[in-house]
Amino acid sequence: MIGEDLRAIELGFPLGLPLCRNLGGGLWEVRSTLPTKREARLIFFHQSSEGALVVVHAFIKKARKTPEPDLKLAATRKREFEL
Repeated sequence: MIGEDLRAIELGFPLGLPLCRNLGGGLWEVRSTLPTKREARLIFFHQSSEGALVVVHAFIKKARKTPEPDLKLAATRKREFEL
């Protein structure tokens, strides 16, 4: 499921809801429903020079809103990657 969703985004970036959502700051969220009906989220950014998607964080979503610590961690990893 998650791999198929990433592949669809890779081929058609940028895509919108319900599969992909812009989180701001260059970060995007992949929204995948697992076979267990749980919601998985992968946070990534698009590296325009390479045309690649770089996944910087993943988690199982338990709340309606994306938790702030997850956003901060993803933003930190994005900055580190870009150095």
